[in-house]
Amino acid sequence: MLISMEKMLKVAKENKFAVGAYNISDANIFKAVVEKAEELNAPTIIAIHPDELSFVTGEFIAYVRERLWNSPVPFVLHLDHGGSVKDVITAINHGFTSVMIDASLLAFEENIAITKKVVDLAHTVGVSVEGELGTIGDTGASIEGGVTEITYTKPKEAKEFVERTGVDTLAIAIGTAHGIYPEGFVPKLKLDLLSEIAAEVDVPLVLHGGSSNSDDELRVAVEKGIQKINISSDIKKPYFAKLQDVLNNDFFWEPNTVFPPCILESKAVVEDKMNLFNSVDKVKYFN
Repeated sequence: MLISMEKMLKVAKENKFAVGAYNISDANIFKAVVEKAEELNAPTIIAIHPDELSFVTGEFIAYVRERLWNSPVPFVLHLDHGGSVKDVITAINHGFTSVMIDASLLAFEENIAITKKVVDLAHTVGVSVEGELGTIGDTGASIEGGVTEITYTKPKEAKEFVERTGVDTLAIAIGTAHGIYPEGFVPKLKLDLLSEIAAEVDVPLVLHGGSSNSDDELRVAVEKGIQKINISSDIKKPYFAKLQDVLNNDFFWEPNTVFPPCILESKAVVEDKMNLFNSVDKVKYFN
């Protein structure tokens, strides 16, 4: 089934689990996420960045929507890091049930203004909106981008931002970065800051840059109030590493021979994340 982000994360918040938002950019990675979600009865978010959307095109999105609509598992189809109102409108026209407007690099008042504009637009057609306050780091290995110096989300500003924009979910900055972290770099999340934000804000909270963080930190983040965790690099890196290995060592050139082992590599990561986020067997809460 295909539902809104508001509905999905309300259930997650009430039942103290988080939902993975997995960035997909082709049919094989999409297949890995959907089939594992159905196997584990785990509600799941399919996230697509505007760059990915321009690559896969609207025809692919039509297939994605039909596949999700007919599944017994609840799914959200989410635009990740929409950079403009135009990006948002494109996604809504393609049938996305949730959109993100990322104006986090703008001044506070400008961020509020554009986010509220998107909320007013999207809510008229029943589409959920995610905003972002604070800035996510950038390892240089992701299309989502980010900044060199993280600007941490301030709890009081988060409260004001939510109240003035009406967003359904809020992405916060507590020390993560997009992409795979460089070898030897150990990220540290400000989990006390997360607790402070969760105490001020009623809407579900989102953690971007979930790849490469320690399992212990992510587990505690879920316990302290994160309901959505974005995963992209962690499912793509093993997929393409396996693809390279297959092409280097085998002489088969048929897609049905080359891609299945790559899909299995992504599935293994998705299963680990779903267990870590405590979303396995949570479909029962949506019936």
